[in-house]
Amino acid sequence: MLLLPLLSLSALWGFVLNLTMGDAQSLLRANTLYSTIGVTSMDLGTQLQAERVRSAETVTTRQLSDVVRAQRARTDRSVADFRKAVTEAGGAVDGSLRRPIQALDKALDNLTAIRANIDNGSASRLSGLNAYNRILDALFAVYDHIVTLPDLTLSQQASSLQAMGHAREYIARENALIVGRRAGQRLSEAEATAFTEYAASRKFLYSRGLAGLDVALRRPYEQVFATEPYLSFVSLEDRVIKTGAPPHDIAAWHETMDRLASRLDDLNASSTATLAERASGAAIATLVKISIAGGLGLIAVLASIIISVRFGRRLAGELAGLRAAAVELAQQRLPAIVARLRKGEDVDVRKEAKPIKVSGSAEITDVARAFGSVQRTAVDAAVGQAALRRGIGQVFLNLARRKQGLLHRQLALLDGMQRRTHDPDRLEELFRLDHLTTRMRRHAESLIVLSGAAPGRAWRKPVPVIDIVRAAIAEVEDYTRVSVETMPAGAVEGTVAADLTHLVAELIENATIYSPPDTTVEVRGDLVSNGYAIEVEDRGLGLSATDYARYNALLSKPPEFDLADSDRLGLLVVATLAQRHGINVLLRRSPFGGTTAIVLVPRSVVTEQSALEAAGGGGKAELPSRTRKKALAVVTSGTHNGLPRRVRQASLAPQLKEPPPEQERQAERSPDEVRDLFSAFQRGAQRAREEAPEEGP
Repeated sequence: MLLLPLLSLSALWGFVLNLTMGDAQSLLRANTLYSTIGVTSMDLGTQLQAERVRSAETVTTRQLSDVVRAQRARTDRSVADFRKAVTEAGGAVDGSLRRPIQALDKALDNLTAIRANIDNGSASRLSGLNAYNRILDALFAVYDHIVTLPDLTLSQQASSLQAMGHAREYIARENALIVGRRAGQRLSEAEATAFTEYAASRKFLYSRGLAGLDVALRRPYEQVFATEPYLSFVSLEDRVIKTGAPPHDIAAWHETMDRLASRLDDLNASSTATLAERASGAAIATLVKISIAGGLGLIAVLASIIISVRFGRRLAGELAGLRAAAVELAQQRLPAIVARLRKGEDVDVRKEAKPIKVSGSAEITDVARAFGSVQRTAVDAAVGQAALRRGIGQVFLNLARRKQGLLHRQLALLDGMQRRTHDPDRLEELFRLDHLTTRMRRHAESLIVLSGAAPGRAWRKPVPVIDIVRAAIAEVEDYTRVSVETMPAGAVEGTVAADLTHLVAELIENATIYSPPDTTVEVRGDLVSNGYAIEVEDRGLGLSATDYARYNALLSKPPEFDLADSDRLGLLVVATLAQRHGINVLLRRSPFGGTTAIVLVPRSVVTEQSALEAAGGGGKAELPSRTRKKALAVVTSGTHNGLPRRVRQASLAPQLKEPPPEQERQAERSPDEVRDLFSAFQRGAQRAREEAPEEGP
């Protein structure tokens, strides 16, 4: 919290310092460029101007004199000095200056070709002069980038001096056109036009340059412009423009040009040196100001850091205490209170919502009190939610118990009516009503499960897994589509049997609902090392990988029951029952495209079938009579058109397969029992005829 403003202050100080240092560095860079490239480029310009004049004489006289050779040698030395100065300038030559220097260097490479054209006479006076002019134009482009200064006043003076120097170049171009001409010899039309353009440009540049110079730099130029050489030059210039021919007195022209050129060159050099001194002085003054301001700013930043660190340490200590108290509240106290409320324990809000005790500034204590208020509100809300959940669970439980009692009475009435009825159609209707009532009982038990209570059904002895599967199938609406595959012998504890039956019934019903009506739902089991595995497989469309992951997460760790989430009550009931007995339920895609639900009953509640028989269980537990009848009558595994296929003595206990002693022979069936048996057989045969296709064997 304190580091951010400190970093911002430091960044701002560094940014301002960088800006001011950048200006000072620019001034120093300009001084460096003047002392290296600037001095040598000025000499190079002077030598190129001199060589241009000598070349014009050579073109006129068609003779290569020693004077021209000597001037070319001086020009070559100046070119070498300039290129050496560029290397010495080093980092002062930035990207904006490097491009014009490269262009000038490329133009200087053409000197050899220009000289050759002049020597062999292939170049005219104007074309030869223009070739030198292009080199000088590239040189002046370098000047323009050298005199760029961050200081506005200095930059304005440098630009004005640049204009004055450029005007001096146009005077030299005018002189080059006149040199070599005899008195009375007219200039060509192109040369006269060029001379007029040079004169106009010279006047414009002098006018602009003088307007921008300050008094100290403008006064020497005004004095030169008031002298006789400059006034004579202007007079001769006007005469050449009017007549289109050189002056009658060529010697007077040369004398005037020599004196004027000397004074202008000296004045340009002195003015440039003065400006360089000003730039150096401004850079030093700027550096001094920067040093003072930067030092004071640095002291302020360091003082702020020291004060902030001391204050931050104290504040960090107070916040650490507050954080520790808040973490204890969030991770220990509140979760412990919520866990106790979920277990049904009573919680004293005043006792549990103790205030957070911290010391420090007023702000810290205020935050601690606010946390205390939040704690009390959270505990109150948790207690209220727990009371609401208990109330809703109690309502579910009361309604389910009442409904369960009515359903048990209804089942008893239906059982009696079935025993007294002999009409097959009436028996069929009663059987359907009996099956519907059984499903309603399972839904009532689902409400009991969601309320947190346990259903009332339980057995003392272990129950075979096959009986649990058959009972689960009997509680499904579309039971005729369910096929039971091979299931090894095995049993589970009686206390788990009712919940396991309910769990398997929910999975089977879900498989029948979400699969086509003409497909079969297969149920199979296997005794594995970790317990007993029951698989329910359908032929539906299946789910996506994301849905499987979401549902498996719900089955492995069921959330608290939410009234708004009523679309997944079946899965929530399955997850609750599985968590109650440590049963693992997993959904995955079937190889046939549907969904396979795997129920792994833990080894701790599984009993071997041999141990069950040795204990006198006879291989079966005592399920309710109606459940046994229905379970044996509705299972379609190994059936034809819905009719059971009888396997002799398949369902008898081993001890019953032995011939019983005479004294233990059971009594013969009563007439009522025989009547019920034949009625059941008649109903099954009629149902098979109704469900069998009209065509076929």
